[in-house]
Amino acid sequence: MDSLTLTFTALSDPTRRAIINQLKQGPSSVNDLVKPFSVSQQAISKHLAFLEKAKLIKKRKDGRQNICELNAKPLEDINLWVNQYQIFWEGALDRLDGMLNDFKKQKRNLSKVKLKNQNTRGR
Repeated sequence: MDSLTLTFTALSDPTRRAIINQLKQGPSSVNDLVKPFSVSQQAISKHLAFLEKAKLIKKRKDGRQNICELNAKPLEDINLWVNQYQIFWEGALDRLDGMLNDFKKQKRNLSKVKLKNQNTRGR
């Protein structure tokens, strides 16, 4: 599995996204990462293993504790990939804006024609 797919797969789970969100505040022990969740430490450890496999986190030992730290590089890679499509969306939005402006012009012109027809009938 390529790294981009692995990263998207890791981020597809809400628990793993919540862990990433916690780690953006700074490194944290596994015990601290478990606290906000209503699941076992074993379940969180499995999520952490998947995040580590996707290279979204780095784990290190500090005495008896495992410390996890966010590795933002895979997130940067996703950002670069998504930004490739920004040109497409900007172009599509520009085309939509042009179409809406054309529609407004046609509507104004139609209103003028209707008003002119009403004025000529009244004579």
